[in-house]
Amino acid sequence: MVVLATACFGDDLLTGTGQPRQEVTAHSTRPETATSTVTDGSTSTEDVRRRPVIRAVPHVQWRNMRNTGMVRPGCPITERHELRRVDVDFVDFSGELRRGHLIVNKDIARSVARIFDHLAERRFPIRRMEGAERYGGDVLRNLKADNTSAFNCRRPDQINAPVLNSPHANGRAIDINPRENPWKDTRCSCWSPGRAQAAREPGPGKILQGGLVWRRFRQEGWVWQNISVADYMHFDTGYPSRPVNDATVPITGAGNR
Repeated sequence: MVVLATACFGDDLLTGTGQPRQEVTAHSTRPETATSTVTDGSTSTEDVRRRPVIRAVPHVQWRNMRNTGMVRPGCPITERHELRRVDVDFVDFSGELRRGHLIVNKDIARSVARIFDHLAERRFPIRRMEGAERYGGDVLRNLKADNTSAFNCRRPDQINAPVLNSPHANGRAIDINPRENPWKDTRCSCWSPGRAQAAREPGPGKILQGGLVWRRFRQEGWVWQNISVADYMHFDTGYPSRPVNDATVPITGAGNR
């Protein structure tokens, strides 16, 4: 028997001080252990998944984001209340259930929570999931760590799209398992963070057109590898950046990240 959780999100209201009045969660009636579908269609009994939680970005994390330059004058997002932290469970490459988070624009937070709750239920493996400030806001360090992350107003020497239009700088893009899903960097004509898994063939943590991850993001109106060169890790809601409910197939160009 497969136990399914139904996601239901309420209003993530904040007080005037930016502190959450309540955490916004996906409701579940799971017991302490649950039988879940795994990627090969079999089942396994495991610890229950926790509900996604949407909340304000913690003050300490916001300060670290500012200190790394991920938030600075000239970026499209400069205020903490414009972002949300989405805490979600994920399954790592050893099959262990872990807790991670994504920093995203507040207007897509519920969409992100629904998507990643579904991926955890289907046991799609993710290496790690934490804010890019853990890597100094450095894009290449973040990709080499195989970190799944979202918001980052990238440093001037790492920007490859106009900053105000950039999906990542607006918190409306997510890079998933960069090592398994690299992109072709037009500035060096090289695969980043490496070419070892550039071939699009089935494998753990890989994103394929028509596959699980592709289908779930498409159901929410997101666009895959929204760029004129291969960018297998990348989903966004449109370019120039816009909320997901406004997303249309955008004009693409090299470096819309």
